[in-house]
Amino acid sequence: MPRRPCIRASVNKANKAIEQKRSSRVGTTGPLCFVTRPTNETPQDRRRQPHGQKTAKKETRDHMAQHTSMEEFEALLNESFEMDTPEEGSVVKGKVIAIEAGQAIIDVGYKMEGRVDLKEFANPGETPDISVGDEVEVFLRSAENSRGEAVISREMARREEAWDRLEKAYADEERVDGAIFGRVKGGFTVDLGGAVAFLPGSQVDVRPVRDAGPLMGLKQPFQILKMDRRRGNIVVSRRAILEESRAEQRAEVIGNLTEGQTVDGVVKNITEYGAFVDLGGVDGLLHVTDMAWRRVNHPSEILSIGETVKVQVIKINKDTHRISLGMKQLQEDPWDVVAAKYPLESVHTGRVTNITDYGAFVELEPGVEGLVHVSEMSWTKKNVHPGKIVSTSQEVEVMVLEIDGAKRRVSLGLKQTMRNPWEVFAETHPEGTEVEGEVKNITEFGLFIGMEGDIDGMVHLSDLSWDERGEDAIQNYKKGDVVRAIVSEVDVEKERISLSIKALGGDKFSEAVGGVKRGSVITVTVTAIEDGGIEVEYEGMKSFIRRSDLSRDRSEQRPERFSVGDKVDARVTNVDAKTRKLGLSIKAREIAEEKEAVEQYGSSDSGASLGDILGAALKGDK
Repeated sequence: MPRRPCIRASVNKANKAIEQKRSSRVGTTGPLCFVTRPTNETPQDRRRQPHGQKTAKKETRDHMAQHTSMEEFEALLNESFEMDTPEEGSVVKGKVIAIEAGQAIIDVGYKMEGRVDLKEFANPGETPDISVGDEVEVFLRSAENSRGEAVISREMARREEAWDRLEKAYADEERVDGAIFGRVKGGFTVDLGGAVAFLPGSQVDVRPVRDAGPLMGLKQPFQILKMDRRRGNIVVSRRAILEESRAEQRAEVIGNLTEGQTVDGVVKNITEYGAFVDLGGVDGLLHVTDMAWRRVNHPSEILSIGETVKVQVIKINKDTHRISLGMKQLQEDPWDVVAAKYPLESVHTGRVTNITDYGAFVELEPGVEGLVHVSEMSWTKKNVHPGKIVSTSQEVEVMVLEIDGAKRRVSLGLKQTMRNPWEVFAETHPEGTEVEGEVKNITEFGLFIGMEGDIDGMVHLSDLSWDERGEDAIQNYKKGDVVRAIVSEVDVEKERISLSIKALGGDKFSEAVGGVKRGSVITVTVTAIEDGGIEVEYEGMKSFIRRSDLSRDRSEQRPERFSVGDKVDARVTNVDAKTRKLGLSIKAREIAEEKEAVEQYGSSDSGASLGDILGAALKGDK
C-alpha cells in the first residue's frame, strides 16, 4: 500500500498552493476573506455607525476570513495526501541534478531529492559513468530522513533489476555473465551485474585451482546452481560450464574404455585421498585404498606427479562420467591365504601402523592388518586412550580373535597374550585372606584399594566399621593411606574384588548378642541421660531406650530418675543384625512381668486386686 508523504512535506505543499491562489487575486494583500455588505451602504453610513457595531462587524469579517483560509488549507492538505506517491521499497526513476563531494544528487520527483555515492554507479574495478542530466533508476528506501532528504540507493536498484533477470535465467536454466571480484571463506564472490553470488572453491574448475589470480575481474559465463531471493543467496558454478564443454570429449574417451581393462595413464594431481590419472583426455581417480594392499598413509609414498602408471579400470559411471582406477588389483591378493596362515587364537608379532580413539591397527604382513579394539588392549586400563598403551611402529604380540574374509577384517587382542589378573588374584587370595594396599580413590559409595597385578578392590561403606555409619567412617581415610582388609569376594567374570575393613577384628555384635533373642530380659548399664531417653550399654554394644519405654506408668517416664552407671533390667524387643542395634524397653519388661504374675497368681474372675496379686508374686519370688 503506498505510503503517504510526511506531514511536513504535505503542509509545505498546501502552503505553496495557498500563496499561489492569493497572488492570483489582484489587490489581495492580506488573508483571503469573502464578506458580503448591503449594496446601498455608503462610506458615510459606515462612519455614522456606532463604534461597538463597527467592532462587531470587523470581528465577524476576521473570523469568516480565517475560517475560509483554514478550509482551503485543509482541502489542499487532503489533496496532497491523496497524491500517488512512490512506495517505499520500490524502484523509481530520477534525474541527476548535481554531482558534489563524491555523491550524485538525484531528483526523484514528488518534491523529493536524495544522494547516492558515485561508486554505486560503477562495476567492480571500473570508474563510475554518470553525469548531470542522466536519468537513472534508484531504490527508494525511505521518503525522508532526518535532513528532509529521500534515502535512495542505485546499488539496490541494480540488485532488484539483476534479481529479476537472474530469476528468469535460473528458471530457463540459462547461463549468466559475471566477474569474480573477491575471495571469501570457502570460495569467491561474483558480480552478476548488480547481484553478488557465491562461487564455491570446488566449482571454480574441474581440477583444484591453486592460483585464481588470472580469473579475477574476467567477464565469463556461470551457471546458477541455487538462489533464494528472500535470503539474498545465489550460488553459481564455473565448473559446470567447463564440464559441459568437455562432455563430448569425455564421452568419446569413456566409450572406448571397459571395466577390467588395463590402461596406461599419467599422474596429473595428488591429493590426500588419492591421485587423478589422465587417460588421454579424461581423468580417473586412483583412490589411496586402491594403490596397494598394504596401508598407504599418503599417495605421495607411491606416486609422483608426471609419472606414467599402469592401472586397471575398476568402475565407469556412464551418467557422471567418473572413472575409478586401481593399482593393487594388478597384484596378488594376500587375503587369499589369510585364514590358513592366521588361525584363531594363534599368537603373532605385528607392527602398530595406526592409532585411533577406538583402537590400534596392527600389520601382520604387508596388505594384512588387524584391529585391536580398545576393549581388547588391557585387562586393567579401561578408559585410557590406546596411544597411552601402544605407540606407532611398536612391535607387539597379538592373538587372532576373529577373521572375516568377506569384509577383509581381522580382530586381534593384546590383553589375551597375558593372564587375566583377576584369575591370578582369585588363585592367590581366596576369600578370608588378609591383604594390604593403598587407597587409590574415594567415592560416595566406598574406597578403592590398589591390589597386586595393577587391579583394585573395593571396600563398600557398609564394610568400613561396625560402630560408625559408613558416611562418617569414610571421613577417616584419604588417598595414599595404606590399609589392611579381608577379601570377602572375588568375581572374575565381572572383574570385581570385594574387601572388608571391619571384618579384621571379627563381628563384635554377633559375639555380644549371640545368645540374646527377642523377649529376653537383659541387664544393661546406663551410659548417658538425654531428653528423649537414656543410652545404655550391653557387652560393649550401645543401645537407646526411648522416654516412652522407660516405664509403664507415665509419671515414671522420666530420664532424670536414672543416673549414669545404674544397672537396669530391660526386655529385648528387637535384634537388628543389619543395623547392629538392640531394641530395649523397660515398659515392655514391666508389662510382661505383670501379665506373668496375673497368669500365675490370679485370674480375671477371682476378685483379687492387682496389689494382692503382685504381693503374692513378690512373696513367691522371696
